[in-house]
Parts: sequence; C-alpha cells; structure tokens
Amino acid sequence: MALSRLRHHLVISRAPSLLRARLLSSSSRSISRNSKLQSSIVEDGGALFRPTLFSPFSGIRNQSKLKLPSDIRCYSSAEPPAHIVIGMPALSPTMTQGNIAKWRKKEGDKIEVGDIICEIETDKATLEFESLEEGFLAKILVPDGAKDVPVGQPIAVTVEDLDDIQNIPESVLGGSEVKETKSTQADVKTEDTVQQSGSEKLDASKLPPHIFIEMPALSPTMDQGNIARWKKKEGDKIEVGDIICEIETDKATLEFECLEEGYLAKILAPEGSKDVAVGQPIAITVEDPADVEAVKSHVSGNLAAKEAKPAQHATHDKEVKGEKSTFSRISPSAKLLIAQHKLDASSINASGPRGTLLKSDVLNAIKSGTAAVKSSASEVTTPPSKSQPQTHTSLSASSEIQQLDSYVDIPNSQIRKVIARRLLESKQNIPHLYLTTDVILDPLLSFRKELKDKFGVKVSVNDIVIKTVAIALRNVSKANAFWDDNKGEIVLCDSVDISIAVATEKGLMTPIVKNADQKSISSISLEIKELAEKARAGKLTPNEFQGGTFSISNLGMFPVDQFCAIINPPQSGILAVGRGNTVVEPVIDEDGIEKPAAVTKMNVTLSADHRVFDGEVAGAFLGALKSNFSDIRRLLI
Repeated sequence: MALSRLRHHLVISRAPSLLRARLLSSSSRSISRNSKLQSSIVEDGGALFRPTLFSPFSGIRNQSKLKLPSDIRCYSSAEPPAHIVIGMPALSPTMTQGNIAKWRKKEGDKIEVGDIICEIETDKATLEFESLEEGFLAKILVPDGAKDVPVGQPIAVTVEDLDDIQNIPESVLGGSEVKETKSTQADVKTEDTVQQSGSEKLDASKLPPHIFIEMPALSPTMDQGNIARWKKKEGDKIEVGDIICEIETDKATLEFECLEEGYLAKILAPEGSKDVAVGQPIAITVEDPADVEAVKSHVSGNLAAKEAKPAQHATHDKEVKGEKSTFSRISPSAKLLIAQHKLDASSINASGPRGTLLKSDVLNAIKSGTAAVKSSASEVTTPPSKSQPQTHTSLSASSEIQQLDSYVDIPNSQIRKVIARRLLESKQNIPHLYLTTDVILDPLLSFRKELKDKFGVKVSVNDIVIKTVAIALRNVSKANAFWDDNKGEIVLCDSVDISIAVATEKGLMTPIVKNADQKSISSISLEIKELAEKARAGKLTPNEFQGGTFSISNLGMFPVDQFCAIINPPQSGILAVGRGNTVVEPVIDEDGIEKPAAVTKMNVTLSADHRVFDGEVAGAFLGALKSNFSDIRRLLI
C-alpha cells in the first residue's frame, strides 16, 4: 500500500550565531501548512540566540527575524571569576516554557566554536543549541529530561578557564539541586521514559550513545497514534531514507522515514500498539552495532523489574479478595439468589449503602466466578411454600446474567475516536445556525443529460452540486470564511476549497477539491473519483484531507429527504444535501398562465457558524445557490 512519508530528525545548515538552534524533529500540530515559527535573535552582552526552522513538507526555510523579550538574556557576572549564565530562550512567538531533551556536553567539557551544547524541545520543534564561543561548561542547572522550564530560567553556567569551575560562588549555583530534583520527579515524557503498555522509566545514563524515536504528531488533531507495522527489526541497519515503521493516525496511515544512519537497538512500542501518546518514545537507535545488545539487555532488565511489582500487587489483591467480606444487611432479592445458587454470602462483596448486599452484587459475583459455594453442612433449606418464588427468581437471575453477555464491544479506530471528539467539540463550542430551502433539480438533470448525449461526458449530480456551491461561495465571499479563536475575528479565505464527506471502513474522511470554483465540472468529477478511491484505500496524503473552507455532505443516494449536518472545525459552514423528490406544484408557463406541473425538488440545509454567518450572509449564500440551480448554465460563465 502506497503511503505518504514523514521524515524525522531533519538537520539543516548552520547560520552564524553564538547559540543557535537547528530543527531535529518536528512536533508541530499542523502538517498541512508551513510552520509559522520564526527565527529569533537576542543580543545582550555578546550573546546571540537564533533558531532556524525547516518545514518537513514544503522544504522552505523561514528566516525572518523576531526580537525576543528583553528579560530573556545571557549575561556576564561582575563577580570573580568571570562566567556566563545561560537562560532558557524563547525560540518561538508562542513559547513560554521548554524541555531539556538532551545535554550534548557534560560538566567540565571543553566547548569549541560550533559545538552543540544541548537539545531543547519547544512547543513547535526540537532544536539544537550551538555555541560560537570557546569556554568550559561549569555547571548544568537543569538536567536531561527537565520539563516545563520557564523562559528566562538559568539552565547552565560557563567559564573561560577550566580552573574557574571550582571558584564559582554558591550564589550562582544555589537552588539548582532542588530544581533538578523537581524536574526529575515531574518528568513524564523524556528520554528516560519508555512506553510499552504504559510508561516505564529507564536510566539513560547507563545506556551507550543512543537516540530515542518518539511518536510524532502527524496531523493537527492527532494526540495519539497506533503502530501499524514495523518495517525494521531490532538489530537492523538503518540507512538514510529507510522506512522504519507505519503509523496509523486519526486521518491516514503514514510511513515514518529516517534521514540518519544507525541501528535499531530496541522497539519500545511493538507492532499493533494502540493509543500511543504523541511524544512517547517508540524505539531506540544507536550508531555502533556493538551497542545493540547492551541497550536490549538494559531495557529488558528494567521492564522485568517493573513487571514484578504489578505481580506482587495482583497477589495481594487476590489475598484481599479471599478474605471474608462483611455486610450489615442483605436485600430480599439477593437473599433469594444466594439460596437458589447455594452461595456463601460472606464471599460476596457488598456495595450497597450502609454495607447492604444487593442483588447486583450477587449477579456480578456469579458472572465473575468469585462467589464461593456453601458446603453441604451449611446449606440453607428453603420452605416448600417458597419454591415457586425461588424458581421465578432463578429464571430472572439467569435471564439477567445472559443479558450481561448479550452485547459485543467493537474497538474504535483512531479516525472514529477523533471524529467523535471533534464533533462533540463542534456542537459544544460552535453556535450552529440552521437554514433550509428547496432547489429545483430539473435544469441540473437536463444539463447532465445533455452533457452525456452530446459530448459523452458522464458526471454525477454531486459533481454539479460541488461546482454550484463553489460558485455561490465565490459570489458571496463573506460565506467563504472561518472564525479565528485566537484573534476573535473573522478570516476570509482566498481560495474556495470544498471538503467532500466520504464514508470508509475506518470512518468518515473529507478529501478536498481545491479551487473548485476555477475547475470544470468534468475535472471535478475525475478528481472526486480519485480522492474517494484513495480515501477508501487509506492512501490520502495530508495535503489532500487537511484544510478546506466549506464542506458538503450528500445523502441523496439514500432515502433521506432532509437532515442537518455538524460543522467540521475550523470551517464555518457545511451544506446537507437530501434526495430529489418529484412533486406537483403550480408553475407559470410561457403564456403567463399558471398551471400544475411535476417538478423535481431537492432539500438543502445550511449549518453555519453564527459568529461568521449572520442572517444576511446566510440568506445571500442560499439565494446565490438557488439561482445557480435554477439556471445551471451560470456555472459556465
């Protein structure tokens, strides 16, 4: 299956700076648009920070300059010995804190011009911090894996002479040990964290030189993914451009491509792993093949130690369950069930108020098999007069137990999970405005028949509907817009890009016909067929389903006359199209005489974001749409 490729660990050329950042692996939530992260420059006391970003899809570098806040600085102390305190820089306009992914230098190491000091994970990407000054790394104030380090907080101290390291005053280093402890305890997702059915911590200091490969964010809505298939095995050589694995996202299945050489030492998220959180490590690579076994043995030892603790807890839980439960009272129906099944009431846990043993407790105990059967010496003999009610209760209990087993859990795909969450957010957060109208289909059907008979062009009703809606959006430009939550304002779209709802086995996909107002009906028809086939095969690339300015949901092929669709954020409108019905209504003929006639009508309902569409805009859009349907040749203008 042909899949779209995503590259990780991108490395680009260096630019002159004292401390400079390079993109390693993108963690941006948007892969359909070029990243808006800009290069940043700060000059203070001879220090300069500059991050450079590389878009993994467009391949375009963005190097516009942006001044950082004045309180983010690298400064020199007047106290002897001379030293420089390096603070956490603001590497993007939205960055308020960052994570120390990895220190490339150790305390006491010599720093040459061009050396990489550390890797910093921002809210946009992972960047390398490069030095253009010589010196020695005197003290690391924030250790590997530190999370949420505020912008401006000191992260390290450097000196010019090696002998000055011992003479740095405590006032500079004070409190660093406490920060290290807090950062380590707060670490949830670092190089020392491995996910394998949960988070397992590894001591990265005991591993040979290595790189953790993390689950990337491959779409704006993705917060977790599934490992569909590993293309490489543990110990395999990884060349530049090799596909490591296939990742199932909330939109499609993508190949994960590597641009660095190495060896796959350990797979942390095995094939078939579900709901792996974005940022969680999924594998470890090394440069030297001799280090593969060392990584394997260390990780396996850590996992074995972690598995021992849950086993002890499970044994303890069984012992607790084995203990006699106590209850202060018992409901009549529970008592009848216990007598009928000859159960030991003391082996059933009571969940009712004030320690009451309920009927549901007995049913759950019977189903799970945790209820103990009474010994023959302690069996309860019931009076004959009670036999009929007991038989009825037994049948009722058996029926309820069968009902508990009469359903099947169907696991959701990533796409369906995201659809459920986003549609709920849409209904909760977007003020939906609904407007409905009927359009006459006869001109459209006649035009479609004419195209087929005279020109041999076969197009569907849906193809012409797409073109009709696109022209209406072009004529009513205020309807081709979306609401910007950050700015709190309406943003008009430059192009008319129509998203079409396509049902697939994994869920609903919305491939996009871009610039639909500028394309012919025949080209729209061909493009829709190709996109629909790719959507059903799971081969859509991100740029084919991300974006769009307006959506169409057509259920005309089903016996659906009218329905209301839910807006697909961040769009502000979606048109629900029903089936065509033949009705009889009065029409005015060429002689100006009104007479009954059979016409084909189709109901369309606009669901609009009331923050973007007021009554005037929505009415103007539906008016333009109705005019296009009444005179279909307007589409050719």
